[in-house]
Amino acid sequence: MNPYVLTILLSSLGLGTVLTFASSHWLLAWMGLEINTLAIIPIMTQQHHPRAIEATTKYFLTQATAAAMILFASTTNAWLMGEWEIHQLSHPLATTTVMLALALKLGLAPVHFWLPEVLQGLELTTGLILSTWQKLAPFALMIQVAPTINSSLLVAIGLLSTLVGGWGGLNQTQLRKILAYSSIAHLGWMVLILQFAPSLTLLSLSLYIIMTSSAFLTLKTNNALTINTLATSWTKSPTLAALAALVLLSLGGLPPLSGFMPKWLILQELTKQGLPLSATLAAMTALLSLYFYLRLCYALTLTIYPNTLTATAPWRLNFTMITLPLSIITILALGLLPLTPAVTAMLAL
Repeated sequence: MNPYVLTILLSSLGLGTVLTFASSHWLLAWMGLEINTLAIIPIMTQQHHPRAIEATTKYFLTQATAAAMILFASTTNAWLMGEWEIHQLSHPLATTTVMLALALKLGLAPVHFWLPEVLQGLELTTGLILSTWQKLAPFALMIQVAPTINSSLLVAIGLLSTLVGGWGGLNQTQLRKILAYSSIAHLGWMVLILQFAPSLTLLSLSLYIIMTSSAFLTLKTNNALTINTLATSWTKSPTLAALAALVLLSLGGLPPLSGFMPKWLILQELTKQGLPLSATLAAMTALLSLYFYLRLCYALTLTIYPNTLTATAPWRLNFTMITLPLSIITILALGLLPLTPAVTAMLAL
């Protein structure tokens, strides 16, 4: 793609998100989401492949549906209650419709079906943008409208997402689909605590972005799209293979890695709020996710696959990729747990 065109598209992507962040009026927020969607579509189709075109079409249809629902809900609220402000969303029909629309935008269960299919059709860099940056604008709106939404609905969507995210990834061999189900599960954890401690949701979102970026960049560096390819990538860079296994365990939420911090604090907060059953169910569904992360780690570090790849051996190619962002983000994805006391002190302020 022409660098000037790419610069304009990425600038529009940033503009759409910032516009949604800064808006207090539903129409302005809706415009930001639309700019965001329209800016990423050419980036998704830059790989001229029928699978990418199909993924882009699915993405466009789901995002357009969600945007139409948001517009419908905000218009309904303005008609019935006379308010266009995001904070003044008060009619039950409007709040429920907006919640479902934002769930569709983010890929939360039970409206998650588009996310694995779309992510599977994209290259890893575009998949990284879709899994991280594209979550920011809908989450900003969700945090603003969360106080008006029924808490039982939020908890139900959160638990269902963690369950679907764990269950869906069990039988997958495609790494992009596994990361899509991982995304659904992590978003479920964030929604679960959204009404009780929004600051914890922001902490979880930040760490999710760091860990997911590290996972995608590692796969990009190894040029791995399936478990099979990942299993043979240790010959190219043994150090990176070992770090990739640790990043996956961090995504699974194992101590002493960074991914344990949000899960620990969320379970603690749920217990404080008098929801021990929800906390127990969330912890149980985390075990499902942990299983497929461990499966990836096993394939990556403990097995030598008895197969012959027909592709060019990756370790014979000249390595020209810039690895500084990967190294910085991997350090953050692995080593932030000791900062937990400082983080809890900041959250308590």
